[in-house]
Amino acid sequence: MNRLLLCLAGSILFLNEMAAQENLDYQKPPQEILELIDVPLAPSTLIDSDAEMMIFLYRDQFKSIAELSEEELRLGGLRINPVTNINSRARYYNNFKVKSVKEKEPVQVNGLPENPRLTNFSWSPDESMMAFTHTTDTGVELWVLDIKNAVGRKLTEANLNANMRSTVNWFRDNSAILVTTLPEDRKALIYTETSVPSGPTISVSDGKEAQNRTYQDLLKNPNDEYNFEQLARSEIMKVNLDGTVSSWMAPKMYSDISFSSDGEYVMVTHLEKPFSYLVPYYRFPSETSIYDKNGQLVNMINEVPLIEDLPKGFMAEREGKRDWSWRSDRPATLTYVVALDGGDPEKEVEYRDEYFQLEAPFKGEGKSLIKLKNRASGITWGDDNTALANDYWWNTRNTKTYVFDPSDASQKPEIIFDRNYQDVYSDPGRFVMSKNKWGRSVLELDKDEAFLMGSGFTEDGQFPFVDKIDLSSGETERMYQSELKDQKESLVEALDIDKGEILVRIESSTEYPNYFIRDIDSKNKLTQITNFANPFKSLEDVHKEVITYKRDDGLELNATLYLPAGYDMSNPEKLPMFMWAYPREFKDKNSASQNTSNANDFTYPYYGSPVYWVNRGYVVLDDASFPIVGEGDEEPNDTFRNQLVANAKAAIDAVDERGFVDRDRVAVGGHSYGAFMTANLLSHSDLFAAGIARSGAYNRTLTPFGFQSEERNYWEAPEIYNTMSPFMHAEKMNTPLLMIHGEADNNSGTYPMQSERYFNALKGLGATARLVMLPKESHGYSAKESVLHVLWEQDQWLEKYVKNKEIESNTEQQEAGN
Repeated sequence: MNRLLLCLAGSILFLNEMAAQENLDYQKPPQEILELIDVPLAPSTLIDSDAEMMIFLYRDQFKSIAELSEEELRLGGLRINPVTNINSRARYYNNFKVKSVKEKEPVQVNGLPENPRLTNFSWSPDESMMAFTHTTDTGVELWVLDIKNAVGRKLTEANLNANMRSTVNWFRDNSAILVTTLPEDRKALIYTETSVPSGPTISVSDGKEAQNRTYQDLLKNPNDEYNFEQLARSEIMKVNLDGTVSSWMAPKMYSDISFSSDGEYVMVTHLEKPFSYLVPYYRFPSETSIYDKNGQLVNMINEVPLIEDLPKGFMAEREGKRDWSWRSDRPATLTYVVALDGGDPEKEVEYRDEYFQLEAPFKGEGKSLIKLKNRASGITWGDDNTALANDYWWNTRNTKTYVFDPSDASQKPEIIFDRNYQDVYSDPGRFVMSKNKWGRSVLELDKDEAFLMGSGFTEDGQFPFVDKIDLSSGETERMYQSELKDQKESLVEALDIDKGEILVRIESSTEYPNYFIRDIDSKNKLTQITNFANPFKSLEDVHKEVITYKRDDGLELNATLYLPAGYDMSNPEKLPMFMWAYPREFKDKNSASQNTSNANDFTYPYYGSPVYWVNRGYVVLDDASFPIVGEGDEEPNDTFRNQLVANAKAAIDAVDERGFVDRDRVAVGGHSYGAFMTANLLSHSDLFAAGIARSGAYNRTLTPFGFQSEERNYWEAPEIYNTMSPFMHAEKMNTPLLMIHGEADNNSGTYPMQSERYFNALKGLGATARLVMLPKESHGYSAKESVLHVLWEQDQWLEKYVKNKEIESNTEQQEAGN
C-alpha cells in the first residue's frame, strides 16, 4: 500500500509540475489502449448494382503528423495543398482488391503505383471500370481500374486540379472521362508572409442585414483573392481510355460538372467575381450553362449574384432559380426550384417552394411540376407518370412526401407521409431504387406499388424491414422483418427486389460487420459474401448493454453501458465511471425519448471513443441521451442548463441503482457541442469529479448570429447566449477540466480561440484546468501521433482526478497531518 501511495504521489507531483507552459513530445497511452489502436482495419466495400463484383478499399486508420504538416492554404472555405492541388485534408486509400461475389477470396489489383494515395472513385456507366485519382508528391494523376481483370493503369500525368468538385466525370459510352486540369496560364501564388501590401483591407456594409454564421477559412485580403482564383481555375480536358487527351473547355473557376442521363449534354457551373470575406466560395457569384458533349454551348441557364445577405432563420433561401439537376428518368431534362416566399421563412404563404422542369434546348422559363408546403429537399424520379417529392421545415421538424404526376401539373399531388422527422419510430424507411437504361437510379415500381426499406427502430428494439407500398392509397404490406435478437441486421440496398435479394450487413458487439445476400423470397436464406475478422479481441469479453431510465420529469432516456471483462454483476463493485454524451434538441418529448441505440452494434473504438477505458477498469456510459426539449412556443435552449443537469443526474442515478458506480468518481466528456455540454455541467452541478472537453465553443457571444440549433441572434436573446456560455460563468468552475483543441479547427463556431480564451479565464480565476492544443489538427483529429497523445492526456487526467481521487485525497490528508 505504501508503494502504491508513493507511486501516486510521484504521479501527482509530475502532473503538478505541468503548471504553466510545457515542452512535451507526443506521448502514447497505456498498453490496454494502445493494443486497440495498432490494428489493421477491415476494408471499405463497394459492390456493383448487379451484385456480381465487389471492390475492397484499404487504408491506414490514421494519417501521420508529417502528412498533416504538408503545405496548406485555407481560402474561401476550402483547405488546399497548393503543391498537389487537392484537398489538403483528403483521406486516402492505399490498396485495392477485387472480389467476385461468388468467390471466397479477393484478388489483388495489379499495376498500382508505389505508395498509393487513392481517392475520387467513380464507377463507369456500365460498371466494368472504376476511375480514381492518385496523389503524388507533385500533383494528382488520373487512373482507371479494369475490374474484371483486376488491373489498374495511369491515364494522365500529375496535372489534375482536384481543388474543387466534379474532378472526374464519365462519358455515357464508357470511352472517355472529363477531368479538370491545371491551366497552362496559371500564375505563381503570392505568399502573404513575404509579400508587400499595396494597401489596407476594407470591408463595407451597405445597410442590408447580412447575418451569417461564423464561417472558418474565409478570404481575408486581396492576396487571398488572387490565390483563390489561381487555385480554383482549371481547364476541362477529355481523356480517352487509350490515353489521348484533348481540350474540352477553356480555363475558368469550375465548381460543378454533370452529364445528362443520356450523356448528350453537360451542365457546367463556374464561379465569378466579386469574391467575399464574409461567406465561403459556394456563395460567390456563379454562372451555369448547358453544353453538348463536344463542348459546344447550348444555352446559359442561370446567373447567381454574390449571396452575403439572406433573410433570418435556418429555412431562409435566396431568391431565383436554385438546385439545378438532371431528371434521372428522362434523357435530358433539367429541374430547378424557386422560393415562393422570397426565401423569407417569416412570410406566411400557402406554399414555400415550387419545382420546375426545363427541356432541351433549355431556353425560357420552365414548366411547373409541383408546389410544396415546406422547403424542397429533393425528388425521387420513377417514370413519366410517377415521382416523389420531399420537403421539410426545421422549426417544426416536419417533413412531407408527395406522390405526383410529372407529366400533368393539373393533378393534385397526394401526401403519403406527413411526420416529424425526429420521430424515428414512425420512419417509413427509404424507397428502393434500381438502375434504368441510362445507369441512373430511379424508383423501383410495380405498377402503382413501390418498396421501402426501414431501419426498424421500435420501443422493443431494432427490427429492419422491407415494405411494399401502394402509392395511390398509402397502404403498406410487410414483406420482410428481421428477427435477429443477438445480432444486428442492416439493410444496405435491394439488389433485385423482384427476386427478393437484399444486400445486408450483420454484426454483433463482438462480431465484425460482414455482408450477406438475404433472399426474402426463399425462406430468408442468407449467403455470406465477406468474412472480416474482429481486430479488437481485447473487447470480446466486455459486458455491453443498452440501459433505459427516466429523467425527473418522466422523460425516458437511454445509454450504452460497458463493464470491464470479468465484472461480477451479481456481486457488484463500485467502480469509477466515464460518461460521454452529445446534446440534441427536440420539439416534442415523444421524439426525445425514443431509443436508437442497439447493444448489438459492433464495438468499434474509433479515435474519439470513450470505450477504451473499460479496459482500464472503468464503467463506461457511452452515447448517453441528452435531449433538450422545447415544445410549442418554447425553444429548447430556454431551459438548456436545467435539462442538461437533469439528463446527467438521471444517467448517474441509473448506474448507481445497480451498484456499479462510485458516485464520487464520475467523469464526463464530449466533443464539439459535447465539450460545450461538459463545461456547462461542471459549472452548474457537483455531479462530476472531472471533465474532458474536446474542440468546443464556450463563449456564445463569439457566434452572435446563431449556433447549433439556436437561430435567434445575440441581440434578440442576450440572456440565452449569456446563460448558456460557460465563459460567462467561469468563476463557478471548481472541477478539474481537461481541454483539447486542434490548432487548425475548421468547424463553424469552434475557433481555437474559444478554448484559449476560456482556459485563460479559468486560469485567472484559479480553476484546475489543462489546455492541449494539437498542431495541424482540424475539428476532428487524424494524425496517429495526435490521437495517441489525446488518449494519453485523457488517461492521465482520468487516473489522477477520477480513478485515484479517493487515494489522492487520503494522501493529501496524511501529508497535511504530518
